[in-house]
Amino acid sequence: MSDEGFRIVSAHDTLFADVEAVFGTRGDPAHCWCQWYKIPGSEWRLTDDELRDRLAEQVAEPATNAGLVAYDGQTPVGWCAIEPRSHLPRLRTKRIVRDGSRRPDLDDPGVWALTCFVVPREHRRRGVAAALAAGAVEHARANGARIVEGYAIDPAVRAKVPAADLFVGTVSMFAGAGFVEVARPTPARAVMEIVLAE
Repeated sequence: MSDEGFRIVSAHDTLFADVEAVFGTRGDPAHCWCQWYKIPGSEWRLTDDELRDRLAEQVAEPATNAGLVAYDGQTPVGWCAIEPRSHLPRLRTKRIVRDGSRRPDLDDPGVWALTCFVVPREHRRRGVAAALAAGAVEHARANGARIVEGYAIDPAVRAKVPAADLFVGTVSMFAGAGFVEVARPTPARAVMEIVLAE
C-alpha cells in the first residue's frame, strides 16, 4: 500500500526492529506499546519490556492484524493500531465507545477499530498519520472488516491539545480517509466510522 509518498506495510510483514524504531525508548509509546486497549486496567502492571514483548508476539501472529508501519523510503516513520474491535477488551469500558458507537455488539469480528497512531517527532506534520489512516482502511477491507471505527479528537474544539493526546487521531484526518462522524460523546471526542460492506 502507498499513500502520500509513504509505503504502508502490515507489521507482520516487516522487521519488529522497525516497529521498535518508531516507538522509541522515551515518551508514552515506549511505555504502552499499543497495549492500553488490550489489557484490562486491573492487569496494567507489566513492565515496558513485557509490553514490548506482547506487541512483538501480536505482530508475529498474522491472525491478529495488530497494526501497520509507514515507511519513507527505507526509514520507518509511523505506526497505527488497526484490528478487530473484539480484540480490545478495554474499549468495552470506554464512554466514547459505549455512548457513541452505532455498533453495540463488541464481539462482532467484522467491526474493526483504528485506535492508535505513533509518529516520531522528527516525522510529524508530513502526513504520516493520514497515510496510515488511509492504509488502515485498505488493510481492514482486505482482511474482512465490514466497518472501521475511530475515536478521534477534535483540536478545533479543544484548544492546545498536547501531542500526547493526539495518539487517537484527529477528526479531520479520519475524514480525509473517508470516515464520517457518527457521534460526539464529548465536545472534543468524536466516533468516526467508515462502512466497507453491509
